[in-house]
Amino acid sequence: MTTAVPRTLTSLLVAAGAVCAALAALLLAATPATAHASLAGSTPGDGEVVATAPAEITLTFTEAVSLADDGVRVLDPDGDAVATGGETADLGDHTYAVALPGDDLADGTYTVTWQVVSADSHPISGAFTFSVGAPSETSVEPGAVAETGDDGVSGLLYDVARYTAYGGFVLLGGACAFALACWPVAASRRTVQRVTLTGWTALTASTIALLLLRTPYTGSGDLADAFDLGGLRDVIDTKTGTALVTRLLLLAAAGVFIAVLHGGYARQRALPDPDEATAERVRDLTFGLALGGSILAAGIAASWAMSEHASTGRQTGLAIPLDIVHLLAVSAWLGGLVTLLVLLRTEPALPRSAVRRFSAVALTSVTVLAVTGLYQAWRQIGWSWSALTETSYGQLLLIKVALVVTLLTVAWASRRRTGRLDDARPDAAAADSADAEAPAEAGAEAASAPEPVAVGAGGAAEGEAAVDPERARQLARQRAAVARAGRVKARDADPHRSGLRRSVLAEVALAAVLLAVTTGLTGTTPARTAAAEAAQNGEAGAGENGPPQAQDPGSLSLPYDTGGDSGQGTALIELTPARTGENTMHIRLTDPEGAPTGAAEVRVALTLPSEDPSDAIGPLRLDPLHVDVGHWTATGVQLPRPGAWELALTIRTSDVDQITETTTVTIE
Repeated sequence: MTTAVPRTLTSLLVAAGAVCAALAALLLAATPATAHASLAGSTPGDGEVVATAPAEITLTFTEAVSLADDGVRVLDPDGDAVATGGETADLGDHTYAVALPGDDLADGTYTVTWQVVSADSHPISGAFTFSVGAPSETSVEPGAVAETGDDGVSGLLYDVARYTAYGGFVLLGGACAFALACWPVAASRRTVQRVTLTGWTALTASTIALLLLRTPYTGSGDLADAFDLGGLRDVIDTKTGTALVTRLLLLAAAGVFIAVLHGGYARQRALPDPDEATAERVRDLTFGLALGGSILAAGIAASWAMSEHASTGRQTGLAIPLDIVHLLAVSAWLGGLVTLLVLLRTEPALPRSAVRRFSAVALTSVTVLAVTGLYQAWRQIGWSWSALTETSYGQLLLIKVALVVTLLTVAWASRRRTGRLDDARPDAAAADSADAEAPAEAGAEAASAPEPVAVGAGGAAEGEAAVDPERARQLARQRAAVARAGRVKARDADPHRSGLRRSVLAEVALAAVLLAVTTGLTGTTPARTAAAEAAQNGEAGAGENGPPQAQDPGSLSLPYDTGGDSGQGTALIELTPARTGENTMHIRLTDPEGAPTGAAEVRVALTLPSEDPSDAIGPLRLDPLHVDVGHWTATGVQLPRPGAWELALTIRTSDVDQITETTTVTIE
């Protein structure tokens, strides 16, 4: 046994090193990009009317995306698919093209729908229309045909699997770290072993589920596609698929690590009177497990960092390592909390030194989380207050911060109770010195207690009845019940430990909610990206030099000045398709430097004047919906007649700073 454990540990380290070498190669091969791609432009453009049918459709994105051969579809006015050239061509500079049949296209309005996967692993989609010859009625609703697999059941299951994966990693890493750094005897406790195995099982099962669900999640959303072997092969070839497969390889190596930790290591630590040679083996094994466990934990954390938000955008060379450290700190803190909770419930003599060591680990983890979290927030949001308060990403981040502050408040109460354990248990020092000699099983004391002797009806002791298996099982259950009752009584006898257990339980509950919010953040467009997309769309609508392009009468640029400290800027207005009937209006506000800027209120009024007042229409008042920083939209804008409509835009930046600017928009 003394040589088997080191050999197993050596095999573990070799396997972990090989897999982490593959992870390092993947990291070096990763190319930086902008988180969450968006459509930067297309040919023909959205709402554009062309005289003749184009030979191809081109789409330009803000970053390189994964685009399947059927990722771009063209639908005629009746909703039927138009035959395309098959494979989508990559023209470079994030531009992709799909061929059209050209002269075979009849006049009318066509709908182009697209589905891609951005560099941070999330599917995105969209749709736009163009017309050949002249606009026509169309039976296609772009919003309905542009849905991706992240909508509906497949998206829900994928999110559940992602949450389970985070939870499994937290339990697995936290339990192992607690056993190695806080209380080595915990490695022999069945409750801690259950936490470790639960984390490993949850992480492994959820990773397999993510691999299977990846095809429907990034495609049509049909759950039957989860068992498409061809789709699974395509998934493995992607960055996200490679990261998931690598995670599974690391988890296989982690299985060996768990066997050593809760097997040979636990038995060595439980020896009552270890000699010097045994103590040296324990020290070597502890060092080896700490080193191997750190490599495995960092590798598993890297499978997230290299395939999600940290792998895209600016400063990826710094963002990826810090994201790995961030995940490790989360696991050590929150996973250790769960481990401490189960030990407080089952170990009435849990030494105060174990609680104090975990308190130090938690404090270090929180400090690391604060530093890395602030960097991540700056990287995804910047210094814009409106981006923090007016975007979904920023609002989720504020909720996460509030949860962390609440969790730290409860943790502060737990730390105070930890300090009181000294006075509450004057014999704690003796318990601390007996850590290494603690029995491997909590029921050892009950097993060594005198056997109860039952007396039969004839007055004779039923000692010979012990050979009856059913009677033996009954006596064993009685002894177990007595032992449990004794442990519960001893556990609840100390009010300070009972209070600590309740506060740790509250921390664990808050941690579960915190993980859910974190999962939501990983699937939300970062605020900086949303703001950049809004600004880019505004510039595209206004033209290169600011004024609207002549061929797009629905695009307007309107300078404004409300008179406040930050009241100057430009309103970029897009009215699509700028024709009679139903229209959609987008309003984007930018400051003098061209960055998106906010406003307290934005209103619009449309009026069609006439020499005869009885023939005038309007004003038609609109209350645009605020959808993102500096971006408002109004859908279903009905304009019954063509002509030169007067557009009055009211912008209010404070309670007293407000202005109304007017312009004319031509409706065909």
